[in-house]
Amino acid sequence: MAQTPYEVLGVKPDASADAIRKAYRKLAKELHPDLNPGKPAAEARFKAVTAAYDILSDTDKKARYDRGEIDESGAERPRYSYRPHADGAQGRKYQPQGEMDAGDLDDLFAMFGARGGAARGGRRGQGGENFSMPGGDLMFSLTIDFVEAAVGGKKRLQLGPNESLDVTIPPGIDDGQVLRLKGKGSAGFGGGAPGDALIEVHVAPHPFYRRDGDDIRIELPVSLSEAVLGTRISVPTVTGPVTMTIPKGADTGTLLRLRGKGIHRKRGGLDVEGDQYVTLKVVIGAADDPELATFLEGWAEKHPTDPRQGMTRDAARGGAS
Repeated sequence: MAQTPYEVLGVKPDASADAIRKAYRKLAKELHPDLNPGKPAAEARFKAVTAAYDILSDTDKKARYDRGEIDESGAERPRYSYRPHADGAQGRKYQPQGEMDAGDLDDLFAMFGARGGAARGGRRGQGGENFSMPGGDLMFSLTIDFVEAAVGGKKRLQLGPNESLDVTIPPGIDDGQVLRLKGKGSAGFGGGAPGDALIEVHVAPHPFYRRDGDDIRIELPVSLSEAVLGTRISVPTVTGPVTMTIPKGADTGTLLRLRGKGIHRKRGGLDVEGDQYVTLKVVIGAADDPELATFLEGWAEKHPTDPRQGMTRDAARGGAS
């Protein structure tokens, strides 16, 4: 039996949104494919965790799951015995109410004077005209990871054991954006054109990257020696690692920019290119090293400094100058 989204994330059904978010981020950092290369089991768990978070982080989806309207994959649960819904890792978000079975169609044709003996697919009314109906649109939900959303690519939407759709993800797609696949919806009747498939795309949060418009932001840990002495280090980006220079005397909060390493996409027919902003976070690492402690004791005596100078005074008067 499939695990519930709550079981996948290890939270209780009454968990708060903050608890759900923290549980997801903890698991995502442990299981992300970038940190587990060549480990298919970790990748499979990461996908399961992402799918569970997609449901529980969305207030509407969470409520619908709790009411039994959608399953663990986010697919609509069947409500009509004559029309099974999609079942798979991703699936239909809802079933159009306009679909009818054969009996419904016969009633409809009777209303328009269609002859009951005419062959379906080319029925004629009393005036001799062919009766046709366009197919309805179908809505689906698809969750992709942050890097897929940033760089684009191909994604297979599995609807059931023998039913799938291949979806082209454009670079820089936004969370919640809807893609239209022409002619991939319900079949038309009597020669009517098929409907379209509407794919609502959800972007799972990334353990390291955060999108800010067309820019990407990341917090990068650096060692004490790297911050003080400066160096060149490898920095991850959505298109692969690049080398960046850490200036001498860098401190936590230092902001560096990698030009052109953000989101690339088309907007109004023009190519838009964002940047990646890197915020440094100094990590001491060897805080329990007695040699380092001895050095800093001597250094601090010769170089007294107060990084909180004026903070208490300004806080007491509300920061007024």
